[in-house]
Amino acid sequence: MNIIITHQIADEDRNAVLAGLRQHNIQYLKENSFGQLAVYAKNEIGMITGGLLASTKGNWLCIDYLWVSENARKSGLGRTLMTSAEQESIKLGCKHALVDTFSFQALPFYERLGYIQQMSLPDFPELGMQRHYLTKRYE
Repeated sequence: MNIIITHQIADEDRNAVLAGLRQHNIQYLKENSFGQLAVYAKNEIGMITGGLLASTKGNWLCIDYLWVSENARKSGLGRTLMTSAEQESIKLGCKHALVDTFSFQALPFYERLGYIQQMSLPDFPELGMQRHYLTKRYE
């Protein structure tokens, strides 16, 4: 057996590991339980001013990334992106949403949207910071 340690993950290697994991998981989960979801906002010249990248896992929407450009912040765009993703995930059968955020990011924003903090990791990613995990159950 040859153990390889690397700091540059090749796409081929990443795909092999993910394919193996999916093959194992399919024994327990429906194949169509997993999907991708993205919501983008573009300005009049076609430039992305905000976006949300997520995946669906079973009946959960898992929000991986939410970004709003500096000049579009405080305009309601973040709320619009989140609401659009939630509404689309409900159409896909989701009943819950999961998001995480760092202490220097958007915890109050998610709480205003009805997300409830489930746990926090202290000193993550660095000393004095936290990573917060929040969930929301759809009505």
